[in-house]
Amino acid sequence: MNGGAKIWEIEIIKSKTISLIIGIISFVALTALGAWVRIPIPGTPVPITLQTMFVLLGGAILGGYGGGAQLIYIILGTLGLPIFACGLGLLGPTGGYLIGFIVSAMVVGTLMRFHRQNACDTKHTKNLGWIVLSMAIGTLIIYLFGVLQLGLFLGNGFKKAVLIGVLPFIPGDIIKFLTVSLIYYKFQARFNQLFG
Repeated sequence: MNGGAKIWEIEIIKSKTISLIIGIISFVALTALGAWVRIPIPGTPVPITLQTMFVLLGGAILGGYGGGAQLIYIILGTLGLPIFACGLGLLGPTGGYLIGFIVSAMVVGTLMRFHRQNACDTKHTKNLGWIVLSMAIGTLIIYLFGVLQLGLFLGNGFKKAVLIGVLPFIPGDIIKFLTVSLIYYKFQARFNQLFG
């Protein structure tokens, strides 16, 4: 009977591992697809994309592995796959945003895990306010890293980097992180069952 329990535990571990691998591959692919939805904005080298939605959602669903998915995405793009929204990748004006993807996904994942572990009961793990706050923090992290490199790339200070690398994107990013928050809120139990 004890042996049967061990086999059952091994099967669960295998199942979770396979789910995680599929999840990581999926979010690498989704981030790459998000880069193809590219809307240039006059006056800034930074385009509008759907990538941040998948960065935030991947972090929430996969935890720290969401950051791993973003790292793999960046490595594949750096190796030459045409999956970046801007061709120069890490060396270009949007390179800081790419680094921000990794940190953002990891922070969002950590915030989600912290809340799940510290909720007083299962009902309170589904806290939309906490989810929205976590997604907003993740978005701010992407901005921070993006502006740091954009300011260096422009060579004329960070004020302009904020003006052209953050302000035009705030309305769209609010819509994106609210959308992701609602998706995660709605399917959180299922995501936790698959990847938690």
